[in-house]
Amino acid sequence: MSEQKHVVVTGGAGYIGSLLTAQLLRLGHRVSVVDNLLFGGESLLTFLSHPNFHFAKADVSDARSLRDSLPRSWPKPDVVFHLAGIVGFPACQAVGKQAAWWYNVEATKNVYEQAESLRVERFIYASTYSAYGLSSDEGPVTEESHLNPQSLYAETKIAAEQFLLPQGALVFRLATLYGISPRTRFDLVVNQFVLDAFIKRELLIYQRGYSRSFVHVQDVVRGLLLGLDAPEEKVRGQVYNLGTDDGNFTKDQIVQLIIKRLPETFIQYKDLTFGGDVRDITVSFEKIHRDLGFTATLTVDDGVREVVNALRLGLIREPQHERYRNAQFIVQ
Repeated sequence: MSEQKHVVVTGGAGYIGSLLTAQLLRLGHRVSVVDNLLFGGESLLTFLSHPNFHFAKADVSDARSLRDSLPRSWPKPDVVFHLAGIVGFPACQAVGKQAAWWYNVEATKNVYEQAESLRVERFIYASTYSAYGLSSDEGPVTEESHLNPQSLYAETKIAAEQFLLPQGALVFRLATLYGISPRTRFDLVVNQFVLDAFIKRELLIYQRGYSRSFVHVQDVVRGLLLGLDAPEEKVRGQVYNLGTDDGNFTKDQIVQLIIKRLPETFIQYKDLTFGGDVRDITVSFEKIHRDLGFTATLTVDDGVREVVNALRLGLIREPQHERYRNAQFIVQ
């Protein structure tokens, strides 16, 4: 293990943040989580007695949200993982452009500037591969490819990147996530499909032909953690696509994986195109494998299996599924 660091995780009660917090504590680091708990803080309860854990309820858009959230008895932060924000096309559309821009762009600038004033050594930002939008190229898109956003969400993430990268921040563009974490999301394609199949015994599929690149939330956390100790020349002002070359799936292919475990599911297709974050591209993850040594360990089939098992065993209680699905303003 590397030497103990003081790590700040904004959005640490969320889908990625809660799992990242657990791994950072397991590795022996001090962790300060900053979260406004818009969707509760149950994912953090298990950490409350940990001597290396500190929590502050704060909105990252507030001027001193970071500076006033840190324990005075600890050293200054070494690293900030900025995960907080309004995540996804539906959520950004729901709150409108002004709010989406405020929380995903202006709040990001605010957090970075506070981190800079604290002389934080490394700022790590979770972006999205939806920044690429629709690609005109035949081959896989790389970190150098043209950005062609198709949604307000992607526009806000690109704007945040454009501010952070010249400052030397490290940016990870995440593929579409799936899988279980302490704060599991069910507004994501794989998890949502499994939940619908399990609860309703039916799936209604739109835009069946589009493919996306998927990555397990555990592998995302493993990738983010590589940013902690990687050499400065590998991370300063760098962008990495975070996913796996084996993760490209269409909705039809995901449905087949679900039917394998829930064969009684009735499938209905509707040919409907609607405005949104449409992606039908292949993404290259060669750079993160080459430079940081990242290799994914879990597959979409693994994710389907674990979500099905969690539902069957009652580890995720059925009455809560609508709450999870409707939680669109999710802090990652």
